[in-house]
Amino acid sequence: MLAGLLLSGTAYGQTTLRVGLNEDPDVLDPHRARTFVGRIVFASLCDKLLDIDEKLAFVPKLATAWSWSDDNLTLTFTLRDGITFQDGEPIDAAAVKANLDRARTLPDSLRKSELASVADVVVVDPKTVALKLSKPDATLLAQLSDRAGMMLAPKAFDTFTQKPVCSGPYSFVERVQNDRIVLQKYAGYWDAANYKIGKVVFQPIPDTTVRLANLRAGDLDMLERLAPSDVPSVKDDPNLVFAPVTGIGYQGITINTGNGDRAKGPLGQDKRVRQAFELAVDREVINQVAGAGIYPPAQQPFPQASPYYSDKFPVRARDVEKAKQLLKEAGQEHPSFELVFGTGTLAQQIAELTQAMAAEAGFDIKLRATEFAAMQKEAQQGNFDAMQIGWSGRVDPDGNIHAFVTCKGNLNDGKYCNPKVDELLNAARQTPDTAKRKELYDQAQAILEDDLPIIYTYYQPWPFVLSKKVKGFTAYPDGMIRLKGMSIEG
Repeated sequence: MLAGLLLSGTAYGQTTLRVGLNEDPDVLDPHRARTFVGRIVFASLCDKLLDIDEKLAFVPKLATAWSWSDDNLTLTFTLRDGITFQDGEPIDAAAVKANLDRARTLPDSLRKSELASVADVVVVDPKTVALKLSKPDATLLAQLSDRAGMMLAPKAFDTFTQKPVCSGPYSFVERVQNDRIVLQKYAGYWDAANYKIGKVVFQPIPDTTVRLANLRAGDLDMLERLAPSDVPSVKDDPNLVFAPVTGIGYQGITINTGNGDRAKGPLGQDKRVRQAFELAVDREVINQVAGAGIYPPAQQPFPQASPYYSDKFPVRARDVEKAKQLLKEAGQEHPSFELVFGTGTLAQQIAELTQAMAAEAGFDIKLRATEFAAMQKEAQQGNFDAMQIGWSGRVDPDGNIHAFVTCKGNLNDGKYCNPKVDELLNAARQTPDTAKRKELYDQAQAILEDDLPIIYTYYQPWPFVLSKKVKGFTAYPDGMIRLKGMSIEG
């Protein structure tokens, strides 16, 4: 592999880390970008106002402190001393304002909706910036811990997509489309002493088999998203380290409860049939058979790493006899419905497992594989009884639940509608206090656990694999690669 040879540790020294990505990122501009792998690159290139830790709690980054006004309409940040962009210019309140204003007004910015509650950005003094909101927005800190909060050098705004100049520990060297993105350590970074790796090379290799082969051959030092089928062989390889982490997203089955004629069957209209269906499916079987043990069973949209995860809703164990009893009470001992899923080996395997397990309780499930984009379009039109579909997840809990179960939620394909759920989730959006928000989510979940418009099956993992010479890596639930504290030995 030519790129691997040109960018080997020999060429750049022993401090070069080569990372295999699942695909090539899109534009290297946080305000315009949309891909997951792009966020992995940005984690080294562009610092944010704040970050998250392994438990999804917010921690300081470019800002050392933040506070809300009593009316929750002003969010004030205090910036770190002595921080600079990779062009040497200071990162001050004026630069933060310039960035947030760009993200809010750039014609093709994808961050506009994320910052929609921000009415104005005010420079209080060089180290203090205040965000004035049009309405309370408890999701805003989470947005600012991701691309909306990344700080770009204002002098590079106009040429950023060609030559990014940002605020992170590594600066841009070059990009060869579909081949590599090269970054080098920025010596002027405020925390440079904790970054031991001199260069990082991101190489897109979409084929999971080829990506793993490159790692084993020494052309990569680590990769993201190992295929579940390769987990056993990686675990048995003494030269590799398997480092999975449960992500913040999930897979589930969405039920059509109110979207057109397809919602009028027993599954859509009788929650007892949905409850029976859930009890007929063994989540741990899906984890072991399809997920090689790395697909943790889920009962709720918030993963265990989230402070909003509730122990009030443990994963329900499979109970075929109780499922049969519920179907009998509903007068539907042999209900039939169609389960739609996206094309792909793994999705097919999970659908077939679900079909077989539910059959033991009396369900007659017909399977229909559909290209993913087409399935999403059909879902919006209500052309489904039940749909196997997941969500990549968001740090803030609102992103994992509100759009999917509120009456007018833009991702509520099943058109489930319960005014009380709307009331609770809308209140949670405007409540910044974590404990109070969790109470609201628990109340909403109690209703949803009974109604079951979505049956959660497992949490989406991020399975990383590293060469044993890579030290100090910590896998975070958001799937990002943070190079702080990492090194390469040997």
